[in-house]
Amino acid sequence: MLYSILTPHRLLLLGFVFIIAIGSFLLSLPIASVSGNQQPFIDAMFTATSAVSTTGLTVVDIGSFYSLFGQIVILVLVQIGGLGYMIFIVMTVLELGGRLSLGGKLILEESLSTPPYEEVSRFSKIIILITFAFEFLGAAVLSLYWMREYSVKHAIYLGVFHSVSAFCTAGFSLFSDNLCAYRDSIVINVMVDILCIVGGIGFFVIYDVYNYFFGKTLEGEPPKKLLTHSKLVLVMLPTLLIIGMSLIYISEWSVILPLSKDKVLTSVFHAVSASTTTGFNTMDAGTMKTLGLFTMVVLMYVGASPGGTGGGVKTTTFGLLISSVISVVSKKDELIMFNRRISSRTKDRAFAICTIAVFLIMLDILILSVTENASFMGIVFETVSAFGTVGLSTGITPSLSMTGKVVLAVTMLIGRVGPLAIGFSIRGKCKLAPVKYPEGGVLVG
Repeated sequence: MLYSILTPHRLLLLGFVFIIAIGSFLLSLPIASVSGNQQPFIDAMFTATSAVSTTGLTVVDIGSFYSLFGQIVILVLVQIGGLGYMIFIVMTVLELGGRLSLGGKLILEESLSTPPYEEVSRFSKIIILITFAFEFLGAAVLSLYWMREYSVKHAIYLGVFHSVSAFCTAGFSLFSDNLCAYRDSIVINVMVDILCIVGGIGFFVIYDVYNYFFGKTLEGEPPKKLLTHSKLVLVMLPTLLIIGMSLIYISEWSVILPLSKDKVLTSVFHAVSASTTTGFNTMDAGTMKTLGLFTMVVLMYVGASPGGTGGGVKTTTFGLLISSVISVVSKKDELIMFNRRISSRTKDRAFAICTIAVFLIMLDILILSVTENASFMGIVFETVSAFGTVGLSTGITPSLSMTGKVVLAVTMLIGRVGPLAIGFSIRGKCKLAPVKYPEGGVLVG
């Protein structure tokens, strides 16, 4: 009975809720704040949810409000949320000489949003290696840069914090203005962009690309090829970034020529930040024009790629949705991508994810329109940012009501676990229909 109730999707959800509860308790302790005062539990819960879901939305300035203890708690929650807590469970079990059960492998696969592997534990080790390699690289570069302004100890701390935050696409910053002070810094812009893209592109794609270039092919075997999933990601990501960067540039600076370094850096940075659902900013989103805000809303809704640290409906999901529409309009019986047929089940999942996301965002907007004193565009931006686990805001987060905080906290959790996984956890195990019903005709369009 217990196994039938605690399905892998429910266990995944309960695991995240449990970690959020622990983080909320720790952040509500007096030791977690600079003033020594206890933070209201609803605010601590909001920050903990934002950290575990790698969103970055906060109701306080974490650099000045939280003590070193509180900041480290947030950083640990970000790292656990970015990798998925099942990774750490797998590594602990393996280090103790144990073996991962079938149920554990299913939860891990759902947590990472990756195709099933024959040896999922090996893939977990690769993820750990990739993560800490890039985080170390980012921390080294950022620390060396900030040593020009701060002491060695503080510069290293800033480098480590922002590197982990960038790779896990969390967007938490210890600076009150996020990264606006480094708007024209090539080092900060390029390094943070690289970390965000690698974190958001998905571990599965990184592994597939590495295997394609450096994997050994035995004699007599056909040459290695990138999988369809990787090809779709590598097409969608640069397409979204180029379109987003161009529209943001046009929106904020109507005169395109001559090109300016800081304008190009800012446009690229915000396109990457929104598309990888990181949430860092070098420009106040509250001052952006409507076209720029709408562009970022679309990028945040689409989000990063499956199997990474980002949120959103995912680039492959959106790509399948667009391709399916084109296929239907072209009156094709099957969806063909890169000379491969896409199954009807995969298409149905893509449509379901996008539809559930739209309904959830609409429900949030409806509730926040009643409870919050903010502009409609500000509410839309905040809601999509929470669902996509982005963390960008037009400035209304600190003034949210208790209802607004709870609504967005739940939305951030759904965005991190996945709307379809939430649906599966509510529905439970699927029971096959005992009979096959005759087909019925329905007029559409």
